[in-house]
Amino acid sequence: MASEKLGLKECVSIALGGMIGGGIFAVLGVVAQIVHAATWFAFVLAGIVALCAGYSYNKLNQMSANTGGSVTLIQSYTGRTKLAGMAGWTLLFGYIGSMAMYAYAFGSFTMGFELFPNFILGLPMRPVISVLIIFAFLGINLLGAQATGSAENLLVGVKVFILLAFGIGGLWLGFSQGKITFGLAEASTFKPIMAAAISFVAFQGWQLLFYDQESIVDATNTIRKAVYIAIISAVGIYILVALTTLGLTPLEVIQKDPERALAVAAKPLIPYGFTIISLAALFSTGSAINATLFSSGYFAKRMLSNHLLPDQFGNPETPGVPRQTLIILSVITAAFASYGSLDAITSFASLAFIIIFGTISYLAFRRRENSDIWGIIPAIGMFGSAGFFVLMFWHLFNAEAETFYSVLFISAVVITVELLYFEREVLKRKIIHMEDI
Repeated sequence: MASEKLGLKECVSIALGGMIGGGIFAVLGVVAQIVHAATWFAFVLAGIVALCAGYSYNKLNQMSANTGGSVTLIQSYTGRTKLAGMAGWTLLFGYIGSMAMYAYAFGSFTMGFELFPNFILGLPMRPVISVLIIFAFLGINLLGAQATGSAENLLVGVKVFILLAFGIGGLWLGFSQGKITFGLAEASTFKPIMAAAISFVAFQGWQLLFYDQESIVDATNTIRKAVYIAIISAVGIYILVALTTLGLTPLEVIQKDPERALAVAAKPLIPYGFTIISLAALFSTGSAINATLFSSGYFAKRMLSNHLLPDQFGNPETPGVPRQTLIILSVITAAFASYGSLDAITSFASLAFIIIFGTISYLAFRRRENSDIWGIIPAIGMFGSAGFFVLMFWHLFNAEAETFYSVLFISAVVITVELLYFEREVLKRKIIHMEDI
């Protein structure tokens, strides 16, 4: 029924919920270490590339007879099912890693309130809280699209209100005290481009909408509007937050403890500022889990219907997302979130998103002469994504060597598993042939 489907408001909430997750609280400090006061400009550059990729997604989605997001578009416009399937598996792993990062951050921020001891009955509480929040949102998702959309509206509304109030109030305080600076000297160097590559993870999430089209009213037009509104809104919020944080927080504090930079900046602005921003972090990470689980469930269902996932993942004929699919995704996410640092998994996920955004932009660029696609826009998305990929790898190699080699290992494992699955019939025939010999 149409009344049970999602409208523009819910779609904008899901897209923003996917973007403004735990990433902004961690990424902001890391970007600030590189480009200092010009942090806002790095977010603008990353937002421009994301907006160009969003344009490419929208145009290809409007032209395609088969809607369904990244995998369907790659399959439709290249005709290579195996390539589309491998891209799908890589993305699904990326979404699971992202949800695990959000759940890990939710547990860490919750423990920061010091409401619980570090251990209860011998169990470390941070992983317990992370697992519990995953299964809490699993329960909401099992209730259906309307329950998920309503929860997302509430979560996104609260966190956006807090961040806007913090940003606007911080600008007023910063300007009144002469502390706000735009870092124009840094903005004219190469540093913002490097920082933009690292901050790009904060702009993934809007593409989740393309997997949910069967649950959206007038899907093509609603998604088109929601993508542009969400990306532009995210850029605006990031600019406000970046200017305020860099104006009110000493750089040495950011360099010492980048993950808490935003909360520290709130201390002089409002009573209990640290606590309020930490609450915003809980709403942010919670809404990101909710939005990503909902959309990745539809993504997995689409792959099931195209025979790109094992049948054990669920029945694609089920209305909505198969319960089995949501449960499997949640269990795997909980397993990842239970363990320590997720730097390697989230870095792999970031690189995967950059590759897919660049690929969709490339496919749109190829069709610029046979459609109403304005070629310069997908070209920016294509070359911007390619540049961000190289710079992200360069940053990891120079600044986070352990994470760099872990990403290479994860990539090798994921590609090997994908090849074993998609080449299983070929391998089976070769084994039978060797046994006959």
